[in-house]
Amino acid sequence: MNTKLLGAFGEQSAARFLRQQGYEIFSNNFLISSGELDIVAFKNNTLCFVEVKTRGEGGMFSPAEAVDFRKQENLKSAATAYINRYKLKYDYRFDIIEVIVDNAQNVTNINHIENAF
Repeated sequence: MNTKLLGAFGEQSAARFLRQQGYEIFSNNFLISSGELDIVAFKNNTLCFVEVKTRGEGGMFSPAEAVDFRKQENLKSAATAYINRYKLKYDYRFDIIEVIVDNAQNVTNINHIENAF
């Protein structure tokens, strides 16, 4: 599976996981010039901007480590655009969901990191 398909699979798995945890999904793949928000979810009066990172088992680094300072700044910019576009007044946070898959593309682990940055 190429990286684009793997990423889409991971985002679908993450959205399903969030729904099972009681989150409402507001948006998927919200795109602006400075970046993209993978998932915008809502729970307990908090808007959650969720970055999804999908990797195969046995990687040297955790998927969350790919969300470096530059990526965080892009996500913050995209979140500001989202909030302004929809005139939202909720508290918000930035989460990361790590999706780990095996060689057969089965999800073996999902790790939800709340308030990741």
